[in-house]
Amino acid sequence: MNSVLVRRVLPPVLLGVLALIAWQLVVQLAGIQPYLLPSPLAIWTQVQLIGPLFVPATVATGTNALVGLVIGAVVAILFALLASRLPVVDELIAPLVAAVAVVPIVALAPILGSMFGATSETPRRVIVAIVVFVPVFINTVRGLRQVKPVHRDLMRAYAASNWQISRTVTIPGALPYVFTGLNIASSLAVISAIVAEYFGGLQNGLGSRITSAAANSAYPRAWAYVFAAILLGVVFYGVTLILERLASRRRT
Repeated sequence: MNSVLVRRVLPPVLLGVLALIAWQLVVQLAGIQPYLLPSPLAIWTQVQLIGPLFVPATVATGTNALVGLVIGAVVAILFALLASRLPVVDELIAPLVAAVAVVPIVALAPILGSMFGATSETPRRVIVAIVVFVPVFINTVRGLRQVKPVHRDLMRAYAASNWQISRTVTIPGALPYVFTGLNIASSLAVISAIVAEYFGGLQNGLGSRITSAAANSAYPRAWAYVFAAILLGVVFYGVTLILERLASRRRT
């Protein structure tokens, strides 16, 4: 078990370390200015200076991303279940999903901000839910349609109800597709939550801190907050992978 863990963890860690060393050398040897690309050491210095500010900013962005992710995923799965069972619902939802997929965050964020007010976190969570909805819905519908009709017919032959068929055949068969959508959506949730913070509202998240630092020409500090955003995205993605592993073990 430990050897497997080492083989999986050690190579990406070494690659990351080598990338940071190469980054530092390129910045120093090429004399790249901080406003173009700060060095890793300069960014780390800012991380140490503003360390206490990292936690509340990360928690604020992470909360918005998590709430939006849960709401968007739940709504997407429910609509996918309806679309897979009712062709009429599928025909009605398909154009809606296509429209939602192309909604620009940069246009929607200011509108929602004016609707809910500058002190509300609701606009950011709504944006995250909208962004999350599409990949989860598309992958869940695809998974629900992968179940072979013969399996449903067999369950009906045993006098199983529609709920029993869904619980024992349809939903378990679609779980890999559901988690594929969630894996994609977990990263998109963090990205959309950060982007939504660029357009006003409470100045308490990572996106707000990045724009503020960049506006004040504190580029290493802005990159330090970018580093926190990357860690947050990795945490979200890692948690979804762990949940997928647990769900797959429970099935087996």
